Amino acid sequence: MDSSNIFNNLSNAESLKAIFLDRDGVINHDPGDYTRNIDEFTILPTVLESLRILKERGFVFVVITNQGGIAKGIYGHEKVSEIHNYLKGVCEDNGTPILDIYYSPHHEITGKSLSRKPGSMMIERACARYNINPSKSYMVGDKQRDLDCASVVGVPGVLINPNDPLIDYLDKMI
Repeated sequence: MDSSNIFNNLSNAESLKAIFLDRDGVINHDPGDYTRNIDEFTILPTVLESLRILKERGFVFVVITNQGGIAKGIYGHEKVSEIHNYLKGVCEDNGTPILDIYYSPHHEITGKSLSRKPGSMMIERACARYNINPSKSYMVGDKQRDLDCASVVGVPGVLINPNDPLIDYLDKMI
């Protein structure tokens, strides 16, 4: 075996496999417009159990979410931070910590951004920062743009119906 193959094997052995999760409609109930504050943030019933099962399969968790309501002036960064801190705490208590949360505050009505899904920048940053192996990871989303942002990087996607039980899709993430 030449040295480049040894390096590749070592690199792959040290890389993480992740479940990238869209937020609204996958983790929490999507009311159909925006989740504006912590009072409107309700974690869907099977999410925590699903995360425990996926953790047992060796996955870490990264949230990838568009928060265009910021660009539209509907809510601010502080409301998003409050929701994300709450989510991190719940997941930590569940034994399934969130490795990181990436969100794009942009919306196409105020200008284009590479970070906004279907742009791949949030996934690329997470993969680079945490040495995540895209081919061993999955993106779970309730819109095609969620999967599109991941496919560019080589992350397979799992499309679910908004607010569906996450546990019904675990057989797609092995």
